[in-house]
Amino acid sequence: MEMGNKIRALRYKASMTQEELAEELGVSAQAVSKWENGVTMPDISLLPALAEVFGVSIDELFDLTAEQKLRRIENSLDIQEELEPDVFREYEEFLTGRLREDGEKGKVLSLLAQLYHHRLEACARRSSRYAREAIRLAPEKKDCQWLLQKAEGAAAWDWNVSNHAQTIEFYKSVLENDRRDPPAVLPYYDLMDNLIADHRAREAAAYLRRYARLPGHKPFLVPVYEAAIALSEYDAPRADGIMEKALRDFAGEPGMLFEAAQYYARKCDYDQAIRYYEASYAAEENKKPRFVDALQAIAMIREIRGDYRQAADTWRRVLDAQKTEWGLTEETEVQETERQIRRLEERERNRA
Repeated sequence: MEMGNKIRALRYKASMTQEELAEELGVSAQAVSKWENGVTMPDISLLPALAEVFGVSIDELFDLTAEQKLRRIENSLDIQEELEPDVFREYEEFLTGRLREDGEKGKVLSLLAQLYHHRLEACARRSSRYAREAIRLAPEKKDCQWLLQKAEGAAAWDWNVSNHAQTIEFYKSVLENDRRDPPAVLPYYDLMDNLIADHRAREAAAYLRRYARLPGHKPFLVPVYEAAIALSEYDAPRADGIMEKALRDFAGEPGMLFEAAQYYARKCDYDQAIRYYEASYAAEENKKPRFVDALQAIAMIREIRGDYRQAADTWRRVLDAQKTEWGLTEETEVQETERQIRRLEERERNRA
């Protein structure tokens, strides 16, 4: 249904005349008539008021299909850093209402998870800001430290807070209940990552052996995980030997370069890390658009070292890739990159 017909139908349903609708919106009755006859369209600034008068969402004014609404929600989560409460509720109600549709249940569940995580991140940013201010004012008080840990993922000393046992058990259950043939590969990464983070090396090694037998496994990741497991057992010489051999055995594998960079970054061998991050990014030159994780890592390393100017310059490379290779303009990724550049420029000015 075209918008003009939709407006007419909603006006009839609300038992309103064109004059009454025009008065509510502060426009002329002739303007309403032109909308309903398809001569013109309401100005975009009037859409929220028009939706409010009829008690519907803006999506309903456009008479979007369910698939179009799903795409609109997905795009909104990409572009907007924070959703207005009424928009959040609209998306939430629509998505929960679509859960009964079996054909799109997976998509809807994913978007619901993204929707709540989007709000979680927005609230975490606010919590972080206020907790930091409180800590600066009263660093001797302990009430906001744990909030900063929750908001930013900061380290927690207490093992009962920092361990990943529940996440590990979840991924174990995912693997044990996977009836696909061949089994899914991705959950193995999440499970091994969390086991290694908790130094549960023996369990990680057992799951790595299972992973190595899967048809869809990536051979170069086997020694990568072996090196990570050795590090989790505090055996750096053995871990170094595994990684050096893997770099020789998989010299033509771009992914190996990135994983080597990750390995050396975790060891705080930052020169080696930057070397391999740059090599992995350059290796993807002919496979644009390229992921910018390697550049982001380099920027973080340079900031850790106090090289704020070089860190800002690296974030500019990230921004250039986001705009020229990915075609992003106003998405949250772009906004975050621009914020990082401004923050680092300010740090450099304050030091000068």
